[in-house]
Amino acid sequence: MTKGRPEDLGPEVEQRPVVLTISGLTHFFESLRAVYDFSVTIKQGELVGLIGPNGAGKTTVFNLITGVYHATEGGIQYNGAHLVGLPSYEIIQMGIARTFQNIRLFSNLTVLDNVRIAYHPHAGYGLVDSTLRLRRFYDKEEDMTERAQEFLAIFGLAERQDDIAGSLPYGLQRRLEIARALATQPRLLLLDEPAAGMNPQEIDQLMDLIHFIRDRFDLTILLVEHRMRLVMNICEWITVMDFGEIIARGTPDVVRNDPSVIEAYLGRQAIIQ
Repeated sequence: MTKGRPEDLGPEVEQRPVVLTISGLTHFFESLRAVYDFSVTIKQGELVGLIGPNGAGKTTVFNLITGVYHATEGGIQYNGAHLVGLPSYEIIQMGIARTFQNIRLFSNLTVLDNVRIAYHPHAGYGLVDSTLRLRRFYDKEEDMTERAQEFLAIFGLAERQDDIAGSLPYGLQRRLEIARALATQPRLLLLDEPAAGMNPQEIDQLMDLIHFIRDRFDLTILLVEHRMRLVMNICEWITVMDFGEIIARGTPDVVRNDPSVIEAYLGRQAIIQ
């Protein structure tokens, strides 16, 4: 396995603080081993890819980070805080957000309300304010609406704010899902196959969007994706899984030429484009 962090990203990368540390992560579904001895360190501002064949364990890693599953063994630290055993809502409040393979919007609500919902953990009013409809409730609701509208403008969705989310074209639904995730005010964003179902033009737009939100919101991004053109063009370094284990890691150039990746992920004779 190709080990170590990329050496060609410059000394400034080594000086960045560590955001996420995963050590010896292992998870079983009864007798089925889904993830084994998975370890990775991600630093602030990095854009990292996690790839591998279907069933390699990539989404399971995401579910372990976000508290959907609890690790059988190993540790996960986010900004020094231990995550294993915490419920998902606490992990979100700590600054981690994610999207899903299958879009999980509130499809019967408006585009605006999908983003407004994400702000509610930071609403700033309590049960009494909302029950009695006190002035603080209305002020905070108005503030959340304005902030949600600003987000929609950033993502090119302002003119669709009153549309039902489920009526949007697929590419715009993906864009809305990312906007909603960012409305939770994360520092670490997990994108699970964001290009699924997209055509080549939409993928080009998505690559620009991912770079934009990383820089605009000062994010660290961990990305699971099968579209190699996207991964190889935007990720600074990549970890490759197969059968729940890491088989390679490095820069895109290192990974695309690694024999174990070519054999396990694409077949012995394949070349990553």
